Amino acid sequence: MLPVDDLTIGLFGIVLLVALVLAGVRVFVAAALAGFVGLVLLRGWSTAIAIVGTIPHSKTVTYALSVLPLFILIGFLAFHAGFTKRLFETARRWVGWVPGGLAVSTVFASAGFAAVSGASTATAAVFSRVAIPDMVKHGYHRRLTAGVVAAGGTLASLIPPSAILVIYAIIVEQSVGKLLLAGLLPGLVSVLIYTVLIIGMCTAKPQLGASITGVSFKERIESLPGALPILLVVGTIFGALYTGFATPTEAGALGAAIIFLLYFGRSLLQQSFSCFRENMFKALMETAKLTVMIFTLIWGVFIFVRFLGYAGLPSAFADWVVTLNVSPLVIMIGILLAYAILGMFMDAIGMLILTLPVVFPAVIVLGYDPIWFGVIVVKMAEICLITPPIGLNCFVVAGVSRELQTPSGTSLNIPLQDVFRGVGPFFVADVVTVAILLIFPDIVLWLPNTMADF
Repeated sequence: MLPVDDLTIGLFGIVLLVALVLAGVRVFVAAALAGFVGLVLLRGWSTAIAIVGTIPHSKTVTYALSVLPLFILIGFLAFHAGFTKRLFETARRWVGWVPGGLAVSTVFASAGFAAVSGASTATAAVFSRVAIPDMVKHGYHRRLTAGVVAAGGTLASLIPPSAILVIYAIIVEQSVGKLLLAGLLPGLVSVLIYTVLIIGMCTAKPQLGASITGVSFKERIESLPGALPILLVVGTIFGALYTGFATPTEAGALGAAIIFLLYFGRSLLQQSFSCFRENMFKALMETAKLTVMIFTLIWGVFIFVRFLGYAGLPSAFADWVVTLNVSPLVIMIGILLAYAILGMFMDAIGMLILTLPVVFPAVIVLGYDPIWFGVIVVKMAEICLITPPIGLNCFVVAGVSRELQTPSGTSLNIPLQDVFRGVGPFFVADVVTVAILLIFPDIVLWLPNTMADF
């Protein structure tokens, strides 16, 4: 038998992984299986068993990962406490007067909820229930309705606290705090571009979505207290991170404590403690389920990552990139296009965990800032959440719409193809955002470069 070198085995592992994913095997199972087979071929059965056996524990006890369940809990608590619906009502009263006002309100409220939640699919699911019935009631076109909710959900991937940014920081060993702050301004740029897009579309075609009139200034002022809980949590988290008063995990704990105390206090005043207890149980269970899903994905994929390291693929890819006779910008655009294509077939977290160990060393060799690259990659992950055939946010919106009813009592049931068509303009808007961040990297780097070190 001819000898096979480590790089060849590494490439075989990648082919095996892709084949398993295309066959419908879950990413964490496919990654763990391909990684284990590769480790057996490279280091033998005993060594492979030892490596695979230690990864679940070693990755679970990573301090940086403790921030994930806290941020996820904040989001679920805010939803079950009713703070999310109040936030949407506040946005509706203040910006509903512009063309496509309810759609713009959805973008603003999604951004606010994203700042207390780290999960894009959760944000899409929440606003499918909160915003879609209201937009349908006011005669908004269903494609726009579905598209804006699916696209608005992606803001949770970039606006901190973002689970994907935390995972990126863990994989490439960068500051979680700096990455979380780095996503703020790009997230706001995305909100601005979405807003301009909606207003432009509804100005050109008023039948897509009308403005909401008849809201007095007094009614707008009266809606502000409903947004205060989320604004307080956002201010606490960002203030603690920026000043260095708390680590990301401590900031997440502060935010969760504030939401809990506000909800508990309101329940006591309204004498609805039984409802509080029921919603707390729901929030804790949903947090546990989502956390376990993310951790399991991390365990499986890190087995594959360890295999890639033994095979030497990351360093080999970095060395190859350096030899290319093209500008770093061309290489970066090629990497982003590869992510766009890969994201059509994989979920965002799995895609990043699998590719970063190979791609990141090459990016650093090219001279790009790791914080900037993290935000760019996560923005690409946002785009993948709304692109067919795997765009998870689109599946979430279509699925939730089947549970909703029109004012006449019939099921909304927005078809999946209509959701994908509805997010088309927002896909273009995201491409524009990526181009802006490529041309003006200081949008990403200014805030983390001015934060206090801790």
